[in-house]
Amino acid sequence: MARYYIIAGESSGDMHAANLMSRLLQHDPQADFRFWGGDRMQREGGRIVKHIRELSFMGFWEVASNLKTILRNISLCKRDLLAYRADVLILVDYPGFNLRMAKFAKAHGIPVVYYIGPQVWAWKQSRVKKIRRDVDKLLVILPFEQEFYKGFDIQVEFPGHPLLDEVIPLRESKNHASFRENNKLPGKPLVALLPGSRKQEIYRMLTEMTTIAPHFNDYQFVVAAVSNQDKALYRRFTQRANVSVVYDQTYSLLANAKAALVASGTATLETALFCVPQAVCYKANPVSFFIARQLIRVKYISLVNLIMDKPVLKEMIQHDFGRESMRMELDALLHDASYRQAMIDDYRLLEQKLGGPGASEKAARIIKAFVDRRKGIIR
Repeated sequence: MARYYIIAGESSGDMHAANLMSRLLQHDPQADFRFWGGDRMQREGGRIVKHIRELSFMGFWEVASNLKTILRNISLCKRDLLAYRADVLILVDYPGFNLRMAKFAKAHGIPVVYYIGPQVWAWKQSRVKKIRRDVDKLLVILPFEQEFYKGFDIQVEFPGHPLLDEVIPLRESKNHASFRENNKLPGKPLVALLPGSRKQEIYRMLTEMTTIAPHFNDYQFVVAAVSNQDKALYRRFTQRANVSVVYDQTYSLLANAKAALVASGTATLETALFCVPQAVCYKANPVSFFIARQLIRVKYISLVNLIMDKPVLKEMIQHDFGRESMRMELDALLHDASYRQAMIDDYRLLEQKLGGPGASEKAARIIKAFVDRRKGIIR
């Protein structure tokens, strides 16, 4: 039996860590888990220390204003990790917090696996030195990351992107047929609004996204909401008659949507894997955006465009994210058949680049073998 301490600080990390835990249990049925994560991880068993709803701070300004809370969490995590006597610390994305914990674990002789490595290729390349120093095993989920890290003489493996394991079975499932009936949605074609999962981004995204609903009366706009946020936050945007809200049903919504407006992040990949034409939207705190613009070194903000290395999706960021730009882009996504088809064709190429199904299983095998070697178990 191995003792796994896992840290995931965001909704996407909770999903990927839960899938990893499920596969680890197949290889190590007596595995013991202690973790920072969310509902998905809790369903796999083990003990939760902190829920992700207490951990998600996004943007430079938001992090600075919650610094005391973040430092308290780091202190708690250090004490808890030592008390648990983990065989391995598994870090899932969430780099600002997790790189600190990697350094601490390394100093105390606890092996460190980083699953879903930090996006240092976008900014803060100085973190590469920390990863090389403090991480014993690095697993990445974007195809170009493997060559990037190898350029810094870091041993890295690419098991594929775990989203394919999550999305493809659901995409091909028939369980979405009752989605409209269950949520009392009309027969109009659906436009999905994916504003993210953090309170501040939900507010900023929906303030803009919902303004264009009156321009598309032949469509029903539906917000993909998360139940760990206050329903009042979403309710203020449903006062417009053409905007509905569904909770914790993002994939069923995407399976039924004709087009989507999506906050930049993992959701752009999820939407692409469901073959839904989309536009990328984002608006940050002005201070956070100004700082990020000085530091970030990539050509695109969406993962779809980054992986494909071309502008597959329209990106409407900060001042470009407004009613008229959204109206024009959504009109094309809904009504321009050649535009829609070209995007869907690119989605098929994207899926191939992501490595095919089985990423969570491959990652679990790699991690289990790593733990066995560290414990002196010969297989």
